[in-house]
This record gives sequence, structure tokens and C-alpha cells, in this order.
Amino acid sequence: MTTRRQLGAVTAETAVVLPVMALFTLAMVWLVSWGLAAVRAQDAAREAARVIARGDAPAEATVLARRIAPAHATVEVRRDAGSVEVVVSATVRGPGGVLGFLPGPTVHGHAVSVTESDAVEQ
Repeated sequence: MTTRRQLGAVTAETAVVLPVMALFTLAMVWLVSWGLAAVRAQDAAREAARVIARGDAPAEATVLARRIAPAHATVEVRRDAGSVEVVVSATVRGPGGVLGFLPGPTVHGHAVSVTESDAVEQ
């Protein structure tokens, strides 16, 4: 038979475990959002490099990259003789609330492509 004292212990253990589980869940959601932001930054860089390599204007590629990238991302385009390099950077916001003081990590996407006119000549 369960005594009153044992029931109190279960309540106390639950009171300790629930906040820990909530923080763990919040941390896992934040890590998933961090990973998704990294994938979006890489996709944005790849698409922008492909568009510029195809011969479109860098301004069009930058608009496309900003549409794909996480919010407030920066897009850098560098052109060399025969290639284009695009770097997309974005800061992932912290989980907010009690953990709002945590700094957000920065994710980067990087892509290099050979321009089509140079690829045809070779």
C-alpha cells in the first residue's frame, strides 16, 4: 500500500523533472531551427551562384538568395575570371523567453560555380 509520504515524494520528483524536460524540449527545437537555417543559407548560396553562372544579373541573384535565406541574411557575391562565389550569412535568433539572453549562432552558406560562357569555351 502506498503511504502519504511516498505520494509526496512522487509529487516533488515530478515538480523537479517537468521544468528540466521543458528546457530540454526547447533546446531541441532550437537546435532543429539552427539546422534548418543552415540548410536554407546553403540553398540560397547555391541558387544564387547557379543563377549568376547562367548569365543573369547579380542583383537578381541577390534578391533570389534573400528570398530563400533565413530572415535578415547577408548575401555576398564575388566574381572572378570564369567563376562566381556566393556567401550567405545569417544569425539564428535564440529561443527567447527565459533563454533570450543567449547569443544566436551565425550560419553560413557557400557556393562556387563556373560561369556558362567559360565552361563552353573550355
